[in-house]
Amino acid sequence: MSENKIPYRIYLEENEIPKQWYNVRADMKNKPAPLLNPGTLEPFKPEELSPIFCDELIAQELDDTTPYIDIPEEIREYYKTYRPAPLMRAYHLEKALGTPAKIYYKFEGNNTSGSHKLNSAIAQAYYAKKQGLKGVTTETGAGQWGTALSMACAYFGLDCKVYMVKVSYEQKPFRREVMRVYGANVTPSPSMDTEVGRKILEAHPGTTGSLGCAISEAVEVATKNDGYRYVLGSVLNQVLLHQSVIGLEAKAALDKYGITPDIIIGCAGGGSNLGGLISPFMGEKLRGEKDYRIIAVEPASCPSFTRGKFAYDFCDTGMICPLAKMYTLGSGFIPSPNHAGGLRFHGMSTVLSQLYHDGFMEAVAVEQTSVFDAAETFARTEGILPAPESSHAIRVAIDEALKCKETGEEKTILFGLTGTGYFDMYAYEAFHDGRMSDYIPTDEDLQLGFNGIPIFPGNEI
Repeated sequence: MSENKIPYRIYLEENEIPKQWYNVRADMKNKPAPLLNPGTLEPFKPEELSPIFCDELIAQELDDTTPYIDIPEEIREYYKTYRPAPLMRAYHLEKALGTPAKIYYKFEGNNTSGSHKLNSAIAQAYYAKKQGLKGVTTETGAGQWGTALSMACAYFGLDCKVYMVKVSYEQKPFRREVMRVYGANVTPSPSMDTEVGRKILEAHPGTTGSLGCAISEAVEVATKNDGYRYVLGSVLNQVLLHQSVIGLEAKAALDKYGITPDIIIGCAGGGSNLGGLISPFMGEKLRGEKDYRIIAVEPASCPSFTRGKFAYDFCDTGMICPLAKMYTLGSGFIPSPNHAGGLRFHGMSTVLSQLYHDGFMEAVAVEQTSVFDAAETFARTEGILPAPESSHAIRVAIDEALKCKETGEEKTILFGLTGTGYFDMYAYEAFHDGRMSDYIPTDEDLQLGFNGIPIFPGNEI
């Protein structure tokens, strides 16, 4: 199809919302390493995970062989309230950069939660309700996941308890209030409400918190209250599975116009957005059908991929969760409070970690002032105020487009715009006022986290 016939927005029809999630693990020759019981160092059995997670979600978490899993019709009905999400051609950004590159982005911010997180929140709340539970507990960093889960729990009539990283709780009061609008109970973490929270505060008085801290508190509350289970918005296999709707829709929209991306870019914190966006493209790459250059973008202040260790580690600061083999900075690592966005988890999805370790994707760490500079360039050209998390992908998309300007190559770039930044104005204010700095942890800072990685046969770092 000729260039001038490609619209600004490529829409799918309602009946083109995926009917199945794609499980990229089925096409991986080297499967992600299994979750280990920290007490026995043996792979977790489903019955051992049942006090923590919903039964159906455990089955999805452990399924490494089924390529496609049906999406229940009840979930698809809720998806229809905001999906299919548009694929956008960034014509104005291309013009401003003077690049021959063609830039596309999958926009996931067209729902009240303002992000892609609702894709998995609806699924997890549905399975909790189907199991007959009273409610769920969770953590949230920047607040997108907590907001999405609050919405999903309101849909299904579930109680929702959210432990929000303290620095975000204080910096993003309006995100917190949206959660409360939907009926969630929101607590700054670490708190005095839990045993693990009190221990963390005793060891680190005045700490601004981390996702690892908040996870520990949420898991403790879930396991100590009948009728509750813990749910997580990133990192886990099941979450990447649910988020595959992003990539499936993006690929279907591109295929409509015969477009094949050369470069696919996503921000990376725990891996939900990146994993969802790249899943069908990665499947083609794994099967040897096509090749793509896939880039994970993470903050320089929390560089799990680029400076982390590939090892089994705890997913939480309290060391009560399963051990996952991932690129990690250590469960005790706490990002600087100057870090303005999400993307603050100390580890990375086991799926993405294995793919990165096997050379199927690259990773780059970027400094946050350059991220906000890219965010403003994007907002002024494309008219959408991006979330700080998404802006990491924007930064590298712009960098790659400028390389094309230098070389004259007409590459096609696809990136994920995970959501909007309207609840992140404190960070934008800090950027405008010159109060934002580029903190990069030293090797000594990182070593403190690495010292907490458990050492056992086969897990030496």
